[in-house]
Amino acid sequence: MTRIVIMGGGPAGYEAALVAAQHGADVTIVERDGLGGACVLYDCVPSKTFIASSGALAKMHDLGELGINTDMADTRVDLPTVHGRVKGLALAQSADIRARVQREGVRVVIGEARFCDEEPGLATHKVAVTTKDGTEKLPADVVLIATGATPRVLPGAVPDGERILDWRQLYELQELPEHLAVIGSGVTGAEFASAYTEMGVKVTVVSSRDRVLPHEDADAAAVLEEVFSQRGTTVAKQARADRVERTEKGVEIHLADGRVIEASHALMTVGSVPNTKDIGLDKVGISPGPGGFITVDRVSRTSVPGIYAAGDCTGVLMLASVASMQGRIAMWHALGEGVAPIKLKTVAANVFTHPEIATVGISQQAIDSGEVPARTIMLPLATNARAKMEGLRRGFVKLFCRPATGVVVGGVVVAPQASELILPIALAVQNQLTVDHLALTFSVYPSLSGSITEAGRQLMRHDDLD
Repeated sequence: MTRIVIMGGGPAGYEAALVAAQHGADVTIVERDGLGGACVLYDCVPSKTFIASSGALAKMHDLGELGINTDMADTRVDLPTVHGRVKGLALAQSADIRARVQREGVRVVIGEARFCDEEPGLATHKVAVTTKDGTEKLPADVVLIATGATPRVLPGAVPDGERILDWRQLYELQELPEHLAVIGSGVTGAEFASAYTEMGVKVTVVSSRDRVLPHEDADAAAVLEEVFSQRGTTVAKQARADRVERTEKGVEIHLADGRVIEASHALMTVGSVPNTKDIGLDKVGISPGPGGFITVDRVSRTSVPGIYAAGDCTGVLMLASVASMQGRIAMWHALGEGVAPIKLKTVAANVFTHPEIATVGISQQAIDSGEVPARTIMLPLATNARAKMEGLRRGFVKLFCRPATGVVVGGVVVAPQASELILPIALAVQNQLTVDHLALTFSVYPSLSGSITEAGRQLMRHDDLD
Protein backbone atom coordinates (compact mmCIF):
# COMPACT_ATOMS: atom_id res chain seq x y z
CA MET A 1 0.00 0.00 0.00
CA THR A 2 1.40 3.38 -1.04
CA ARG A 3 2.08 5.61 1.97
CA ILE A 4 1.20 9.25 1.28
CA VAL A 5 1.79 12.22 3.57
CA ILE A 6 0.15 15.52 2.70
CA MET A 7 1.59 18.66 4.26
CA GLY A 8 -1.39 21.03 4.51
CA GLY A 9 -5.14 20.51 4.61
CA GLY A 10 -6.37 23.26 2.33
CA PRO A 11 -8.12 22.68 -1.03
CA ALA A 12 -5.00 21.15 -2.59
CA GLY A 13 -4.39 18.89 0.40
CA TYR A 14 -7.85 17.59 1.20
CA GLU A 15 -8.87 17.08 -2.44
CA ALA A 16 -5.63 15.16 -3.00
CA ALA A 17 -6.35 13.07 0.08
CA LEU A 18 -9.79 12.13 -1.20
CA VAL A 19 -8.38 10.99 -4.53
CA ALA A 20 -5.56 9.02 -2.90
CA ALA A 21 -7.90 7.32 -0.42
CA GLN A 22 -10.31 6.32 -3.17
CA HIS A 23 -7.39 4.61 -4.92
CA GLY A 24 -6.45 2.58 -1.87
CA ALA A 25 -3.48 4.55 -0.54
CA ASP A 26 -2.58 4.98 3.13
CA VAL A 27 -3.07 8.73 3.55
CA THR A 28 -2.15 11.14 6.35
CA ILE A 29 -2.93 14.87 6.26
CA VAL A 30 -0.95 17.15 8.54
CA GLU A 31 -2.67 20.51 9.02
CA ARG A 32 -1.73 23.26 11.47
CA ASP A 33 -5.12 24.94 11.98
CA GLY A 34 -7.93 22.74 10.70
CA LEU A 35 -9.25 21.02 7.59
CA GLY A 36 -9.83 23.44 4.75
CA GLY A 37 -6.70 25.33 5.73
CA ALA A 38 -6.38 29.08 5.46
CA CYS A 39 -8.73 29.09 2.44
CA VAL A 40 -11.68 27.90 4.51
CA LEU A 41 -10.78 29.27 7.92
CA TYR A 42 -9.32 32.71 7.13
CA ASP A 43 -9.36 33.66 3.47
CA CYS A 44 -11.73 32.59 0.70
CA VAL A 45 -14.73 31.27 2.63
CA PRO A 46 -14.78 34.08 5.24
CA SER A 47 -14.28 36.85 2.67
CA LYS A 48 -16.99 35.56 0.33
CA THR A 49 -19.38 35.15 3.28
CA PHE A 50 -18.68 38.76 4.26
CA ILE A 51 -19.17 39.86 0.65
CA ALA A 52 -22.52 38.04 0.58
CA SER A 53 -23.76 40.32 3.37
CA SER A 54 -22.66 43.41 1.47
CA GLY A 55 -24.35 41.99 -1.63
CA ALA A 56 -27.70 42.12 0.13
CA LEU A 57 -27.19 45.87 0.54
CA ALA A 58 -26.00 46.27 -3.05
CA LYS A 59 -29.31 44.88 -4.31
CA MET A 60 -31.22 47.54 -2.43
CA HIS A 61 -29.82 50.56 -4.26
CA ASP A 62 -32.06 50.28 -7.32
CA LEU A 63 -35.19 48.84 -5.73
CA GLY A 64 -37.01 52.16 -6.13
CA GLU A 65 -37.00 51.66 -9.90
CA LEU A 66 -38.74 48.32 -9.36
CA GLY A 67 -41.50 49.97 -7.35
CA ILE A 68 -40.17 49.06 -3.90
CA ASN A 69 -39.56 51.97 -1.57
CA THR A 70 -36.59 51.65 0.81
CA ASP A 71 -34.85 54.07 3.08
CA MET A 72 -31.14 53.41 2.61
CA ALA A 73 -30.32 56.12 5.15
CA ASP A 74 -31.98 54.02 7.87
CA THR A 75 -30.19 50.78 6.89
CA ARG A 76 -27.70 49.57 9.47
CA VAL A 77 -25.08 46.86 9.48
CA ASP A 78 -24.82 44.81 12.67
CA LEU A 79 -21.12 44.07 12.30
CA PRO A 80 -20.75 41.60 15.20
CA THR A 81 -23.58 39.54 13.69
CA VAL A 82 -21.97 39.65 10.25
CA HIS A 83 -18.60 38.61 11.65
CA GLY A 84 -20.18 35.91 13.81
CA ARG A 85 -21.80 34.44 10.71
CA VAL A 86 -18.48 34.62 8.84
CA LYS A 87 -16.62 32.71 11.55
CA GLY A 88 -19.43 30.24 12.12
CA LEU A 89 -19.69 29.27 8.46
CA ALA A 90 -15.93 28.89 8.20
CA LEU A 91 -15.82 26.50 11.16
CA ALA A 92 -18.83 24.58 9.85
CA GLN A 93 -17.25 24.16 6.43
CA SER A 94 -14.00 22.99 8.04
CA ALA A 95 -15.89 20.43 10.12
CA ASP A 96 -17.73 19.15 7.03
CA ILE A 97 -14.44 18.67 5.18
CA ARG A 98 -12.86 16.86 8.14
CA ALA A 99 -15.83 14.52 8.41
CA ARG A 100 -15.67 13.77 4.69
CA VAL A 101 -11.97 12.89 4.58
CA GLN A 102 -12.20 10.80 7.74
CA ARG A 103 -15.11 8.82 6.26
CA GLU A 104 -12.76 7.95 3.40
CA GLY A 105 -10.21 6.57 5.87
CA VAL A 106 -7.77 9.49 5.83
CA ARG A 107 -5.81 10.07 9.02
CA VAL A 108 -5.90 13.74 10.09
CA VAL A 109 -3.17 15.13 12.35
CA ILE A 110 -3.32 18.66 13.73
CA GLY A 111 0.27 19.82 13.86
CA GLU A 112 3.20 21.06 11.80
CA ALA A 113 5.12 19.00 9.27
CA ARG A 114 8.65 19.25 7.93
CA PHE A 115 10.96 16.95 6.02
CA CYS A 116 13.55 15.14 8.11
CA ASP A 117 15.30 12.96 5.51
CA GLU A 118 18.80 12.07 6.62
CA GLU A 119 20.11 12.95 3.16
CA PRO A 120 18.69 14.04 -0.20
CA GLY A 121 17.94 11.47 -2.87
CA LEU A 122 16.30 8.78 -0.74
CA ALA A 123 13.53 6.71 -2.34
CA THR A 124 11.45 6.90 0.82
CA HIS A 125 11.02 10.24 2.54
CA LYS A 126 10.45 11.03 6.20
CA VAL A 127 8.18 13.75 7.56
CA ALA A 128 8.46 14.92 11.15
CA VAL A 129 5.07 15.89 12.55
CA THR A 130 5.04 18.07 15.66
CA THR A 131 1.82 18.15 17.70
CA LYS A 132 0.94 19.22 21.21
CA ASP A 133 1.74 15.67 22.31
CA GLY A 134 5.21 15.52 20.80
CA THR A 135 6.92 14.62 17.53
CA GLU A 136 6.25 11.66 15.25
CA LYS A 137 8.24 10.65 12.18
CA LEU A 138 6.18 9.37 9.26
CA PRO A 139 7.74 7.39 6.39
CA ALA A 140 6.25 8.26 3.00
CA ASP A 141 6.51 6.89 -0.50
CA VAL A 142 4.88 10.08 -1.78
CA VAL A 143 4.71 13.53 -0.18
CA LEU A 144 2.49 16.36 -1.34
CA ILE A 145 3.52 19.86 -0.20
CA ALA A 146 0.35 21.96 0.09
CA THR A 147 1.35 24.48 2.74
CA GLY A 148 -0.37 27.50 1.17
CA ALA A 149 0.54 31.14 1.65
CA THR A 150 0.06 34.01 4.08
CA PRO A 151 -0.59 37.75 3.57
CA ARG A 152 2.48 39.70 2.50
CA VAL A 153 3.68 42.29 5.01
CA LEU A 154 5.33 45.57 4.01
CA PRO A 155 8.13 46.59 6.40
CA GLY A 156 6.66 50.08 6.77
CA ALA A 157 3.10 48.89 7.33
CA VAL A 158 3.12 45.95 9.72
CA PRO A 159 -0.48 45.01 10.68
CA ASP A 160 -1.33 45.61 14.33
CA GLY A 161 -4.85 44.16 14.28
CA GLU A 162 -6.37 47.49 15.35
CA ARG A 163 -5.83 50.21 12.76
CA ILE A 164 -3.47 48.57 10.27
CA LEU A 165 -5.04 45.30 9.20
CA ASP A 166 -4.52 42.39 6.88
CA TRP A 167 -7.59 40.67 5.44
CA ARG A 168 -7.58 37.99 8.12
CA GLN A 169 -7.90 40.56 10.93
CA LEU A 170 -10.96 42.40 9.64
CA TYR A 171 -13.38 40.07 11.37
CA GLU A 172 -12.22 41.19 14.82
CA LEU A 173 -13.50 44.75 14.30
CA GLN A 174 -16.48 45.63 16.48
CA GLU A 175 -17.59 48.60 14.36
CA LEU A 176 -17.42 49.52 10.71
CA PRO A 177 -14.44 51.74 9.87
CA GLU A 178 -15.24 55.42 9.49
CA HIS A 179 -12.86 55.67 6.54
CA LEU A 180 -11.09 52.59 5.17
CA ALA A 181 -8.00 52.94 3.01
CA VAL A 182 -7.41 49.79 0.96
CA ILE A 183 -3.75 49.47 0.01
CA GLY A 184 -3.62 47.47 -3.20
CA SER A 185 -6.04 47.34 -6.11
CA GLY A 186 -5.78 43.70 -7.13
CA VAL A 187 -8.53 41.14 -6.69
CA THR A 188 -8.50 41.04 -2.88
CA GLY A 189 -8.32 44.81 -2.56
CA ALA A 190 -11.10 45.37 -5.06
CA GLU A 191 -13.36 42.80 -3.39
CA PHE A 192 -13.05 44.32 0.08
CA ALA A 193 -13.30 47.86 -1.29
CA SER A 194 -16.53 46.89 -3.03
CA ALA A 195 -17.94 45.16 0.05
CA TYR A 196 -17.25 48.03 2.43
CA THR A 197 -18.50 50.53 -0.14
CA GLU A 198 -21.86 48.74 -0.26
CA MET A 199 -21.94 48.75 3.56
CA GLY A 200 -21.80 52.55 3.50
CA VAL A 201 -18.17 52.95 4.55
CA LYS A 202 -16.08 55.76 3.08
CA VAL A 203 -13.39 53.93 1.09
CA THR A 204 -10.19 55.06 -0.60
CA VAL A 205 -8.41 52.56 -2.84
CA VAL A 206 -4.67 53.15 -3.13
CA SER A 207 -3.54 51.76 -6.48
CA SER A 208 0.04 51.74 -7.71
CA ARG A 209 -1.30 51.40 -11.26
CA ASP A 210 -3.52 53.60 -13.41
CA ARG A 211 -6.67 51.61 -12.60
CA VAL A 212 -8.14 49.03 -10.28
CA LEU A 213 -7.72 45.35 -11.19
CA PRO A 214 -4.66 45.98 -13.39
CA HIS A 215 -4.40 42.32 -14.36
CA GLU A 216 -8.07 41.89 -15.25
CA ASP A 217 -10.13 42.88 -18.29
CA ALA A 218 -9.89 46.66 -18.78
CA ASP A 219 -13.57 47.06 -19.73
CA ALA A 220 -14.59 45.14 -16.62
CA ALA A 221 -12.37 47.29 -14.42
CA ALA A 222 -13.96 50.40 -15.94
CA VAL A 223 -17.41 49.17 -14.91
CA LEU A 224 -16.23 48.67 -11.34
CA GLU A 225 -14.62 52.11 -11.23
CA GLU A 226 -17.90 53.61 -12.44
CA VAL A 227 -19.72 51.90 -9.58
CA PHE A 228 -17.10 53.12 -7.12
CA SER A 229 -17.49 56.66 -8.39
CA GLN A 230 -21.27 56.58 -8.05
CA ARG A 231 -21.06 55.17 -4.53
CA GLY A 232 -18.52 57.78 -3.40
CA THR A 233 -15.43 55.57 -3.27
CA THR A 234 -12.17 57.25 -4.30
CA VAL A 235 -9.42 55.55 -6.29
CA ALA A 236 -5.98 57.11 -5.81
CA LYS A 237 -4.10 56.07 -8.97
CA GLN A 238 -0.36 55.84 -9.59
CA ALA A 239 -0.07 55.90 -5.81
CA ARG A 240 2.54 53.58 -4.33
CA ALA A 241 2.40 53.35 -0.54
CA ASP A 242 5.75 53.65 1.19
CA ARG A 243 4.58 53.31 4.78
CA VAL A 244 1.52 53.50 7.02
CA GLU A 245 1.71 55.25 10.38
CA ARG A 246 -0.65 55.22 13.35
CA THR A 247 -2.03 58.58 14.49
CA GLU A 248 -4.28 59.63 17.36
CA LYS A 249 -7.35 59.45 15.11
CA GLY A 250 -6.37 56.65 12.76
CA VAL A 251 -3.67 56.18 10.14
CA GLU A 252 -1.66 58.13 7.61
CA ILE A 253 -0.65 56.48 4.33
CA HIS A 254 2.54 58.05 3.00
CA LEU A 255 2.89 57.70 -0.76
CA ALA A 256 6.11 57.56 -2.74
CA ASP A 257 5.32 60.87 -4.47
CA GLY A 258 4.93 62.73 -1.17
CA ARG A 259 1.15 62.62 -0.89
CA VAL A 260 -0.43 61.63 2.40
CA ILE A 261 -3.84 59.97 2.73
CA GLU A 262 -5.59 60.05 6.10
CA ALA A 263 -8.06 57.36 7.14
CA SER A 264 -9.41 55.65 10.23
CA HIS A 265 -8.13 52.22 9.18
CA ALA A 266 -5.80 50.76 6.56
CA LEU A 267 -6.34 47.35 4.97
CA MET A 268 -3.20 45.83 3.46
CA THR A 269 -3.88 43.76 0.33
CA VAL A 270 -0.45 43.59 -1.25
CA GLY A 271 -0.28 39.93 -2.14
CA SER A 272 0.78 36.71 -0.44
CA VAL A 273 4.01 34.89 0.33
CA PRO A 274 4.33 31.07 0.23
CA ASN A 275 4.65 29.04 3.42
CA THR A 276 7.82 27.26 2.31
CA LYS A 277 10.26 28.30 5.02
CA ASP A 278 11.11 25.94 7.85
CA ILE A 279 9.55 22.86 6.23
CA GLY A 280 12.89 21.15 5.57
CA LEU A 281 13.10 21.58 1.81
CA ASP A 282 16.89 21.50 2.07
CA LYS A 283 16.64 18.01 3.57
CA VAL A 284 15.22 16.65 0.31
CA GLY A 285 17.15 18.84 -2.11
CA ILE A 286 14.41 21.25 -3.18
CA SER A 287 15.46 24.86 -3.76
CA PRO A 288 12.51 27.30 -3.84
CA GLY A 289 12.27 29.53 -6.87
CA PRO A 290 11.75 33.31 -7.03
CA GLY A 291 9.64 34.61 -4.16
CA GLY A 292 10.02 31.34 -2.26
CA PHE A 293 7.54 29.44 -4.45
CA ILE A 294 8.09 25.76 -5.25
CA THR A 295 8.52 25.06 -8.95
CA VAL A 296 6.33 22.29 -10.34
CA ASP A 297 5.48 20.89 -13.76
CA ARG A 298 1.99 20.46 -15.19
CA VAL A 299 1.37 17.27 -13.21
CA SER A 300 2.53 18.91 -9.93
CA ARG A 301 5.94 17.19 -9.74
CA THR A 302 8.82 18.97 -8.03
CA SER A 303 12.46 18.38 -8.96
CA VAL A 304 12.66 15.48 -6.48
CA PRO A 305 11.09 12.07 -7.26
CA GLY A 306 8.18 11.20 -5.00
CA ILE A 307 7.58 14.80 -3.91
CA TYR A 308 4.78 16.85 -5.40
CA ALA A 309 3.51 20.35 -4.61
CA ALA A 310 0.15 22.02 -5.17
CA GLY A 311 -1.73 25.18 -4.33
CA ASP A 312 -0.59 28.65 -3.34
CA CYS A 313 2.89 27.48 -2.30
CA THR A 314 3.59 26.89 -6.01
CA GLY A 315 2.40 30.33 -7.18
CA VAL A 316 0.47 28.76 -10.06
CA LEU A 317 -2.71 30.87 -10.30
CA MET A 318 -3.52 31.29 -6.62
CA LEU A 319 -7.11 30.06 -6.81
CA ALA A 320 -8.81 27.37 -4.73
CA SER A 321 -10.05 25.65 -7.89
CA VAL A 322 -6.54 25.46 -9.32
CA ALA A 323 -5.10 24.23 -6.02
CA SER A 324 -7.72 21.47 -5.88
CA MET A 325 -6.99 20.35 -9.43
CA GLN A 326 -3.23 20.42 -8.84
CA GLY A 327 -3.70 18.20 -5.80
CA ARG A 328 -5.92 15.71 -7.64
CA ILE A 329 -3.55 15.57 -10.61
CA ALA A 330 -0.60 14.95 -8.27
CA MET A 331 -2.28 11.91 -6.73
CA TRP A 332 -3.51 10.49 -10.02
CA HIS A 333 0.03 10.76 -11.39
CA ALA A 334 1.72 9.40 -8.26
CA LEU A 335 -0.59 6.39 -8.17
CA GLY A 336 -0.16 5.56 -11.85
CA GLU A 337 -3.58 6.66 -13.08
CA GLY A 338 -4.13 8.27 -16.45
CA VAL A 339 -3.99 12.03 -16.06
CA ALA A 340 -4.24 15.11 -18.25
CA PRO A 341 -1.73 17.87 -17.39
CA ILE A 342 -3.33 21.02 -16.03
CA LYS A 343 -4.34 23.61 -18.64
CA LEU A 344 -4.31 27.09 -17.16
CA LYS A 345 -6.00 28.64 -20.18
CA THR A 346 -9.18 26.74 -19.32
CA VAL A 347 -9.36 28.07 -15.73
CA ALA A 348 -12.42 30.15 -14.92
CA ALA A 349 -11.85 32.89 -12.34
CA ASN A 350 -14.10 35.37 -10.60
CA VAL A 351 -13.74 38.70 -8.80
CA PHE A 352 -16.47 38.87 -6.15
CA THR A 353 -17.21 42.57 -6.41
CA HIS A 354 -20.60 44.17 -7.05
CA PRO A 355 -21.09 43.45 -9.92
CA GLU A 356 -18.97 40.32 -10.23
CA ILE A 357 -16.31 39.91 -12.91
CA ALA A 358 -15.75 36.43 -14.35
CA THR A 359 -13.18 35.43 -16.97
CA VAL A 360 -11.95 32.32 -18.74
CA GLY A 361 -9.47 31.57 -21.49
CA ILE A 362 -7.68 34.09 -23.69
CA SER A 363 -7.75 37.71 -22.51
CA GLN A 364 -8.79 40.81 -24.42
CA GLN A 365 -5.27 42.17 -23.90
CA ALA A 366 -3.73 39.17 -25.67
CA ILE A 367 -6.10 39.72 -28.59
CA ASP A 368 -5.53 43.47 -28.80
CA SER A 369 -1.74 43.02 -28.74
CA GLY A 370 -1.89 40.63 -31.69
CA GLU A 371 -0.59 37.74 -29.62
CA VAL A 372 -3.74 35.71 -30.30
CA PRO A 373 -5.91 36.17 -33.41
CA ALA A 374 -9.61 36.11 -32.55
CA ARG A 375 -13.02 37.43 -33.48
CA THR A 376 -14.74 39.19 -30.58
CA ILE A 377 -18.15 40.45 -29.56
CA MET A 378 -19.23 42.50 -26.55
CA LEU A 379 -22.93 42.71 -25.66
CA PRO A 380 -23.98 45.20 -22.98
CA LEU A 381 -26.40 43.77 -20.43
CA ALA A 382 -28.49 46.90 -20.90
CA THR A 383 -29.83 45.34 -24.12
CA ASN A 384 -30.81 42.08 -22.40
CA ALA A 385 -34.53 41.74 -21.61
CA ARG A 386 -33.99 40.07 -18.21
CA ALA A 387 -31.46 42.74 -17.23
CA LYS A 388 -33.99 45.45 -18.08
CA MET A 389 -36.60 43.73 -15.91
CA GLU A 390 -34.20 43.66 -12.98
CA GLY A 391 -33.00 47.22 -13.48
CA LEU A 392 -29.45 46.22 -14.46
CA ARG A 393 -27.69 48.84 -16.54
CA ARG A 394 -24.05 47.94 -16.01
CA GLY A 395 -22.25 44.86 -17.19
CA PHE A 396 -21.67 42.92 -20.37
CA VAL A 397 -20.88 39.58 -21.97
CA LYS A 398 -17.78 39.18 -24.12
CA LEU A 399 -17.01 36.17 -26.27
CA PHE A 400 -13.80 35.39 -28.19
CA CYS A 401 -13.40 32.75 -30.93
CA ARG A 402 -10.86 31.55 -33.47
CA PRO A 403 -11.20 33.48 -36.76
CA ALA A 404 -11.51 30.49 -39.09
CA THR A 405 -13.04 27.71 -37.02
CA GLY A 406 -15.22 29.65 -34.56
CA VAL A 407 -13.83 27.63 -31.62
CA VAL A 408 -14.50 29.54 -28.40
CA VAL A 409 -11.20 30.57 -26.78
CA GLY A 410 -12.32 32.90 -24.01
CA GLY A 411 -14.85 35.25 -22.56
CA VAL A 412 -15.70 37.78 -19.88
CA VAL A 413 -18.93 38.30 -17.96
CA VAL A 414 -19.65 41.35 -15.79
CA ALA A 415 -22.94 40.91 -13.99
CA PRO A 416 -24.53 39.88 -10.72
CA GLN A 417 -23.65 36.19 -10.27
CA ALA A 418 -21.13 36.30 -13.11
CA SER A 419 -19.45 33.37 -11.35
CA GLU A 420 -22.43 31.25 -12.39
CA LEU A 421 -22.83 32.71 -15.88
CA ILE A 422 -19.22 31.99 -16.88
CA LEU A 423 -19.75 28.20 -16.74
CA PRO A 424 -21.17 27.71 -20.26
CA ILE A 425 -18.28 29.72 -21.70
CA ALA A 426 -15.80 27.71 -19.61
CA LEU A 427 -17.39 24.48 -20.88
CA ALA A 428 -16.99 25.73 -24.44
CA VAL A 429 -13.32 26.64 -23.89
CA GLN A 430 -12.53 23.35 -22.12
CA ASN A 431 -14.19 21.20 -24.79
CA GLN A 432 -13.28 23.30 -27.84
CA LEU A 433 -16.87 24.00 -28.73
CA THR A 434 -17.67 26.54 -31.42
CA VAL A 435 -19.84 29.62 -31.46
CA ASP A 436 -22.24 27.57 -33.60
CA HIS A 437 -22.67 25.17 -30.66
CA LEU A 438 -23.59 28.10 -28.41
CA ALA A 439 -25.85 29.66 -31.02
CA LEU A 440 -27.81 26.45 -31.55
CA THR A 441 -28.28 25.83 -27.80
CA PHE A 442 -31.63 26.84 -26.34
CA SER A 443 -31.42 29.40 -23.57
CA VAL A 444 -34.31 30.38 -21.33
CA TYR A 445 -36.10 33.56 -22.36
CA PRO A 446 -35.77 35.96 -20.68
CA SER A 447 -32.44 35.22 -19.01
CA LEU A 448 -29.04 36.80 -18.60
CA SER A 449 -27.51 33.65 -20.09
CA GLY A 450 -29.40 34.49 -23.27
CA SER A 451 -26.68 37.06 -23.97
CA ILE A 452 -24.17 34.21 -24.23
CA THR A 453 -26.12 32.38 -26.93
CA GLU A 454 -26.79 35.71 -28.66
CA ALA A 455 -23.04 36.42 -28.66
CA GLY A 456 -22.55 33.03 -30.30
CA ARG A 457 -25.09 33.89 -32.99
CA GLN A 458 -23.41 37.19 -33.75
CA LEU A 459 -20.01 35.51 -34.08
CA MET A 460 -21.24 32.87 -36.56
CA ARG A 461 -19.71 33.37 -40.00
CA HIS A 462 -21.63 32.98 -43.22
CA ASP A 463 -19.09 34.42 -45.66
CA ASP A 464 -18.42 30.92 -47.02
CA LEU A 465 -21.76 31.34 -48.82
CA ASP A 466 -20.78 34.64 -50.45
